[in-house]
Amino acid sequence: MTYAPLREPTFLILTALAARPQHGYGILRDVEEISDCRVVLQAGTLYAALDRLSGDGWVDVDREEVVDGRLRRYYRLTEPGAARLAAEVEKLAAHTRVARQRLRARFSGGTA
Repeated sequence: MTYAPLREPTFLILTALAARPQHGYGILRDVEEISDCRVVLQAGTLYAALDRLSGDGWVDVDREEVVDGRLRRYYRLTEPGAARLAAEVEKLAAHTRVARQRLRARFSGGTA
Protein backbone atom coordinates (compact mmCIF):
# COMPACT_ATOMS: atom_id res chain seq x y z
CA MET A 1 0.00 0.00 0.00
CA THR A 2 1.26 3.48 -0.85
CA TYR A 3 0.82 6.20 1.73
CA ALA A 4 1.22 9.94 1.53
CA PRO A 5 4.39 11.06 3.32
CA LEU A 6 4.00 11.62 7.04
CA ARG A 7 4.27 15.21 8.19
CA GLU A 8 7.21 15.73 10.49
CA PRO A 9 5.16 16.20 13.70
CA THR A 10 3.25 12.98 12.98
CA PHE A 11 6.49 11.12 12.30
CA LEU A 12 7.95 12.41 15.56
CA ILE A 13 4.84 11.54 17.62
CA LEU A 14 4.86 7.98 16.27
CA THR A 15 8.61 7.78 16.92
CA ALA A 16 8.12 8.97 20.51
CA LEU A 17 5.53 6.25 21.07
CA ALA A 18 7.62 3.52 19.42
CA ALA A 19 9.72 3.12 22.56
CA ARG A 20 6.94 2.95 25.15
CA PRO A 21 3.49 4.26 26.05
CA GLN A 22 3.60 7.88 27.18
CA HIS A 23 1.26 10.56 28.44
CA GLY A 24 0.82 13.83 26.57
CA TYR A 25 3.48 15.85 28.36
CA GLY A 26 5.98 13.02 27.92
CA ILE A 27 5.25 12.93 24.19
CA LEU A 28 5.71 16.71 23.94
CA ARG A 29 9.12 16.53 25.64
CA ASP A 30 10.19 13.47 23.64
CA VAL A 31 9.30 15.15 20.33
CA GLU A 32 11.42 18.14 21.33
CA GLU A 33 14.33 15.87 22.25
CA ILE A 34 14.11 13.72 19.12
CA SER A 35 13.98 16.82 16.91
CA ASP A 36 16.75 18.61 18.81
CA CYS A 37 14.18 21.31 19.73
CA ARG A 38 13.32 22.05 16.08
CA VAL A 39 9.75 20.86 16.62
CA VAL A 40 7.91 22.18 19.67
CA LEU A 41 4.30 21.06 19.72
CA GLN A 42 1.57 22.85 21.60
CA ALA A 43 -0.78 20.72 23.71
CA GLY A 44 -3.78 21.43 21.46
CA THR A 45 -1.82 20.40 18.37
CA LEU A 46 -0.64 17.20 20.05
CA TYR A 47 -4.09 16.12 21.22
CA ALA A 48 -5.65 16.88 17.82
CA ALA A 49 -2.92 14.76 16.22
CA LEU A 50 -3.45 11.95 18.75
CA ASP A 51 -7.19 11.98 17.99
CA ARG A 52 -6.46 11.77 14.26
CA LEU A 53 -3.85 9.03 14.74
CA SER A 54 -6.28 7.13 16.95
CA GLY A 55 -8.92 7.41 14.24
CA ASP A 56 -6.39 6.02 11.75
CA GLY A 57 -5.76 3.08 14.10
CA TRP A 58 -2.10 3.99 14.58
CA VAL A 59 -2.32 5.10 18.23
CA ASP A 60 -4.53 3.92 21.05
CA VAL A 61 -5.07 4.72 24.71
CA ASP A 62 -2.87 2.41 26.77
CA ARG A 63 -4.18 3.32 30.23
CA GLU A 64 -5.39 6.16 32.40
CA GLU A 65 -4.33 7.07 35.93
CA VAL A 66 -5.06 9.89 38.33
CA VAL A 67 -2.01 11.92 39.37
CA ASP A 68 -2.43 14.83 41.79
CA GLY A 69 -6.18 14.75 41.21
CA ARG A 70 -5.83 14.99 37.42
CA LEU A 71 -6.44 12.30 34.84
CA ARG A 72 -3.29 11.29 32.97
CA ARG A 73 -3.91 9.35 29.76
CA TYR A 74 -1.14 7.23 28.31
CA TYR A 75 -1.01 6.50 24.60
CA ARG A 76 0.65 3.60 22.80
CA LEU A 77 1.65 2.84 19.24
CA THR A 78 -0.51 0.09 17.71
CA GLU A 79 0.82 -2.61 15.39
CA PRO A 80 -0.59 -0.80 12.31
CA GLY A 81 1.02 2.41 13.62
CA ALA A 82 4.37 0.65 14.03
CA ALA A 83 4.06 -0.77 10.51
CA ARG A 84 3.27 2.70 9.11
CA LEU A 85 6.24 4.21 10.95
CA ALA A 86 8.51 1.41 9.71
CA ALA A 87 7.34 1.98 6.11
CA GLU A 88 8.09 5.70 6.42
CA VAL A 89 11.53 4.99 7.89
CA GLU A 90 12.35 2.65 4.99
CA LYS A 91 11.18 5.20 2.42
CA LEU A 92 13.23 7.97 4.04
CA ALA A 93 16.26 5.68 4.26
CA ALA A 94 15.99 4.89 0.54
CA HIS A 95 15.72 8.59 -0.32
CA THR A 96 18.66 9.34 1.96
CA ARG A 97 20.82 6.67 0.25
CA VAL A 98 20.15 8.19 -3.18
CA ALA A 99 20.79 11.74 -1.96
CA ARG A 100 24.02 10.65 -0.26
CA GLN A 101 25.23 8.90 -3.42
CA ARG A 102 24.48 11.91 -5.59
CA LEU A 103 26.12 14.34 -3.19
CA ARG A 104 29.17 12.10 -2.92
CA ALA A 105 29.40 12.04 -6.74
CA ARG A 106 28.92 15.80 -6.94
CA PHE A 107 31.64 16.54 -4.41
CA SER A 108 34.05 14.05 -5.96
CA GLY A 109 33.49 15.44 -9.47
CA GLY A 110 31.87 12.24 -10.80
CA THR A 111 28.32 11.28 -11.60
CA ALA A 112 25.89 9.14 -9.66
